[in-house]
Parts: sequence; C-alpha cells; structure tokens
Amino acid sequence: MSVKKKIVMLAGPGFEDLEFWVVYMRMVEAGFEVRIAGVEKGKEYTSKSGGLVAKSEYAASEIQARETDAVLIPGGWAPDKLRRDTAVLDLVRGVYDRGAVVGMICHAGLVGISAGIVTGKKATGSLGIKDDLENAGAVWVDKPALSDGNLVWGRVVKDIPYYCRELINTLQNK
Repeated sequence: MSVKKKIVMLAGPGFEDLEFWVVYMRMVEAGFEVRIAGVEKGKEYTSKSGGLVAKSEYAASEIQARETDAVLIPGGWAPDKLRRDTAVLDLVRGVYDRGAVVGMICHAGLVGISAGIVTGKKATGSLGIKDDLENAGAVWVDKPALSDGNLVWGRVVKDIPYYCRELINTLQNK
C-alpha cells in the first residue's frame, strides 16, 4: 500500500476562488492528502469575489517542508500578501530545495519570486506578472501550463484543467 502524498494549499486574503477550490478538489480526487495553510492557523480567508471562504487548518510556520510533497499557491490577490510572510517563504523555499513540487498559477509566481526560486526557470502565469518574473530571472513561456524541474506553472483560470494535469503528472512521477 502506498502512502498518500501530502499537499499544502496556501490560502490568503483575496485568493482566486477557482484556482484554489477546483485545484483542491482535483488533488483530493486524485488521491492526495490536502491540507490548507495560511499565515495564521484557524483563519477564514475570503476569496477575491467574496463568495467563497478557505479556513486554514495550519499556520505556514507549523508545516515542515521535509514532510510535504507539494505546496500549491493559487492566484488572485493572496500571493501579494503571502509573499510578505517569512514562514510562507521559508516553507515554499524548503519544499523547493528538497526537490518536492511547488505549484503556482496566475499571480502565484509573486511568491516564487520572493522565495528566490524562479531564476533561470521556465515560468508562466498572468500577463500581469510577466515583467516581474522576467526581472527575477525567469524565462517567460506563454503556455497554459508547464513544468520546469519541480516547479509547476499554470497561466490563468481557464487553464486550470491543464495545470491540474501537469500537477498530477509531476506528483505521480516524483
């Protein structure tokens, strides 16, 4: 019997509804154990549209990178807030450094930039952060989804199916 891979979904104020919940549900459907973490444990974060809520089961500071197979970051306005938290950046960098998967969609690349993990890597996301990624040393690719090593990227909401496929394929092959 194989052990379920452990995924952490990051939540923050103004997360993009579909980039969080569709990805979350798809990862659960694929058989992964998914935990929700934010800057604070037990905090309810409201989505960008104000329609959905994600409650953090853990603070990012409580998650051990060595026990995490992937950290997934939705877009929306949340990445700009999440990137300001040292524990979030330490978690993302720790997961990346151990070769586990870091998934970023839309504006989530802002967290990858602040964690210092995008230099020299192929990247995609919202056109709104293309310059930020390139200025951080990433190589912009305008595709719905792609992987470069243990980084998995999705462009925008309409590309969620491609992003989820790329995530699942990468996770199953790690």
